[in-house]
Amino acid sequence: MKKTLLILTTVIGSMTFAQDCSELFISEYVEGWNNNKALEIYNPTNAPIDLSAYMVIRYSNGSTTATAANAIQLSGMVGARDVFVATLDKQDPNGTGFEAPIWDSLQIRTDGYFCPVYNTNNAFYWNGDDAIVLAIGTPSNIAGAVAVDIFGKIGEDPGTAWTSMTPFNGPGVEVTKDHSMIRKSTILIGETNPVIALFDPLADWDSIPAVIDISGTLYGNWNTIGWHDCDCNTLGSEELVKANISIFPNPSNGDFYVKGAADFTSIVILNSLGQTIKTVSNNVSNVVKFSMGEQKGVYFVKLTDSNDNVTTKRVIIK
Repeated sequence: MKKTLLILTTVIGSMTFAQDCSELFISEYVEGWNNNKALEIYNPTNAPIDLSAYMVIRYSNGSTTATAANAIQLSGMVGARDVFVATLDKQDPNGTGFEAPIWDSLQIRTDGYFCPVYNTNNAFYWNGDDAIVLAIGTPSNIAGAVAVDIFGKIGEDPGTAWTSMTPFNGPGVEVTKDHSMIRKSTILIGETNPVIALFDPLADWDSIPAVIDISGTLYGNWNTIGWHDCDCNTLGSEELVKANISIFPNPSNGDFYVKGAADFTSIVILNSLGQTIKTVSNNVSNVVKFSMGEQKGVYFVKLTDSNDNVTTKRVIIK
């Protein structure tokens, strides 16, 4: 135990001088039903990054150690200000039980697949109670890895999932199991401290259900995957108007307002399937109220200006 903590302290010590918006971090964590597991990795820098220098490590059920079988080397490129969606490699449409395929709606958003065989490598088989680390290094030398982001608390088994109330491992609502966790736009750098006192999952993340029920049919709640809204994104002159758009409160219990809408000719509210729910067109005032009732889920506010330029914002109804 002491040796492990010394190793982890060395990892964070290596990150002391990291700057905001200078390193990859996890922008979305997906713990969906069955094998629908994915990580969205965001590149906040102005240059593409080769993922072959990075790995994902899973610390299962409160473990403080990990082996090569718990870590997987990544591959692929992630563009500047872009994301890479890494998904559990379960694509066989005939798979059943533990080999059930990930849903088509998640596959179409995937950039790379990893860990097809559990007994060979289990890094992507998390269940809402495992700490996940994005690190620079190789599985053969985990002790020498440099953590760039940590989801969860290494060494803590919260039970089924981390929750919404202190100490976040028992009381409250389970928010990391059968949910997607979306990094808040204000987060500019990953968590590199391996010995945090508490993991409050809602401090840096928004939690949404992984599956939604629409008229009795279940759909994957994946429309937040494949793009990330982050304050690291510098604004050009054409985006200054978009920056003035705000949605409040967000998340909302049903009613929310769109502020700064006067510069746009229409507003369309879309559900997570891309279906139009509400539309406001012509003579849009600066502040527009929308009432969604009890239709919980993730929605998208699509605003179009007189030049047909489109701005899209996300709103969560909880």
